[in-house]
Amino acid sequence: MIPRSLLLRATMLVALTAAAPLAAWAQTFPAKPIKLVIAFPAGGPTDITMRQLADNASKILGQPVIIDNKPGAGGTLPAQALQTTAPDGYTIGQIPLGVFRLGYTTKINWDPIKDISYVINVTGYAFGIVVPADSPFKNWADFVAYAKANPGKLTYGSTGTLTSPHLTTELIAQKAGIELQHVPYKGSADLSLAVLSGQLMAAADSTGFAPQVEAGKLRVLNTWGEKRLAKFPDAPTLKELGIDIVQNSPFGIGAPKGTPPEVVKKLHDAFKQAMEEPSYVAALGKYDMLPDYKSSAQYSQFAKDTVAREKVIIEKLGLAKGQ
Repeated sequence: MIPRSLLLRATMLVALTAAAPLAAWAQTFPAKPIKLVIAFPAGGPTDITMRQLADNASKILGQPVIIDNKPGAGGTLPAQALQTTAPDGYTIGQIPLGVFRLGYTTKINWDPIKDISYVINVTGYAFGIVVPADSPFKNWADFVAYAKANPGKLTYGSTGTLTSPHLTTELIAQKAGIELQHVPYKGSADLSLAVLSGQLMAAADSTGFAPQVEAGKLRVLNTWGEKRLAKFPDAPTLKELGIDIVQNSPFGIGAPKGTPPEVVKKLHDAFKQAMEEPSYVAALGKYDMLPDYKSSAQYSQFAKDTVAREKVIIEKLGLAKGQ
């Protein structure tokens, strides 16, 4: 019989032998381009700002960070892609808020808390409701009056079913006592075209609509933050309109579960530095967005807290599986 002490030493030796190449490999990371999967189409505010961030990070990491657009499914496709990707740091993904409610609305075989390595939170969306500049809805009161007189006939679009714009608008409608007709789109660029062309009467979106508002093509009826947005000082918040809702939507970057901590740290440090570059701050500023830093540990805790909060919203709207 082999003595227990020898067995323990042998086990430790195997573990150290396996860990040594992993540690060495992590030190040389990255040795090739990194793919950053984002949840919305090219040309929208997420794509534009994340491309600037990726460009900044590329210079810091010494390897290209290439954007891969995967729109649809309420912004959850990058997180789903991480479930079948090697945990080596070479594929990372944007994690929008919709990921944290996915388990309540869809049958999935993975856990948004446990099965993603949270790297860093980088920014967040500000939201609002807009209408074409020639719309008869001059303000929120006009919008509500029409909706009450024409239940289910006022059409609005969002960037997808079960996204924050969709769910928050349904909560707003519930509190206002109105019924709206929702039309989902894959991203802000398609949604903007739809509302500008008159296919929709309104749009609920992040402030990717800012250039069209500034060009006099769209009108902002409300915004959803705690305070009015500097870019739209005349647009009231929901709270000012008597609707007790504040909604903003932080998002960041995740890696596959099991990504070595050394690799997560390298990615975190590079993207943190990339966020601080004036070029990224300026890109965000075009859409009234701001840097919103959360460390890996803070972002992981945010994921846990948000999953719990989103459960309450989903159940209140009757959208949970089995409801």
